[in-house]
Amino acid sequence: MANRDIVSTLYERMRLPVIVAPMFLISGPDITIAAAKAGIIGCFPAPNARTIDILEEWLDQIATELNGTEYEGMWAMNMIVHRSYDRFEAELALVERYKPKFVVTALGSPKRVLERVHAFGGKVFADVINAEQAEKAVAAGVDGLILVCSGAGGHTGKYSAFAFVEEVRRFYDGPIIVGGAIQSARSIAALLALGADFAYMGTRFISCPESLVTDDYRNMLVDSKMSDIVTSDVVSGVMANWLKASLEKSGFDLKSDKGSTEIDFSDIHGESKAWKDTWGAGHGVSATECIESVAEVVESLASQLGTLKPALEHKLSAWPKW
Repeated sequence: MANRDIVSTLYERMRLPVIVAPMFLISGPDITIAAAKAGIIGCFPAPNARTIDILEEWLDQIATELNGTEYEGMWAMNMIVHRSYDRFEAELALVERYKPKFVVTALGSPKRVLERVHAFGGKVFADVINAEQAEKAVAAGVDGLILVCSGAGGHTGKYSAFAFVEEVRRFYDGPIIVGGAIQSARSIAALLALGADFAYMGTRFISCPESLVTDDYRNMLVDSKMSDIVTSDVVSGVMANWLKASLEKSGFDLKSDKGSTEIDFSDIHGESKAWKDTWGAGHGVSATECIESVAEVVESLASQLGTLKPALEHKLSAWPKW
């Protein structure tokens, strides 16, 4: 399957060009399955399972729910490929066993998984935060790119989607997924106009009952707006977007605390890890006005797109020089 064929094949199966972004300590099998059944793609980070045995249970749950149905293959697993991550080999062995159609790599080079995922016919999409990383990933042989842009929840990029997509499209014509403050049908339509193929939406789905978060987290999202998001490296040593109230509740002093000088993803669920009690969100947080299921969020987005399409066509036709 050629790279562009991935896009056309998924478009035929998906209700919306939306992927639920894998969110650390947030996404699990329930939200992944719900996304697939709602007509989009769900993705979860393998590290969210506290142990390898639990990860195997999650993969078995997803396979049991989706294999043999019209939703089969409509999910992805996200892997940390940073050298400090001590579960990498064990997780990759499970990937080879359960054979997800899509594997998303983050925080390191996708080279570590490419050969073994391609061996069973899977596709590898790489998270990148700048054009240099994108070029390296393309040269390595990835099947698609995920451009993490400014405003993304959790680990974030610093570049605007407007500039980032344009620069990458100068050297890459394969599948592009874009994340960062995507909150509505207007956002999705804008990304497609920019030249992206899929929207990577995370924050909009955090409060869904199918996620792993607490009700306190859900309520904080409903009560928050863009100005309540702060960008800092104090939690993991990597720049990320956090709910300010969550950082304050966890005892962080943003004026004096400094981020770690060394990125360390070993013992990721250890008691010493600062991120276990902090809550992330992106700039699109104000779109979360109430608690909705995954299916309800997708239905709302689809309805918005249905209304938006004729309005956009009218605007384009009204412009005298087009």
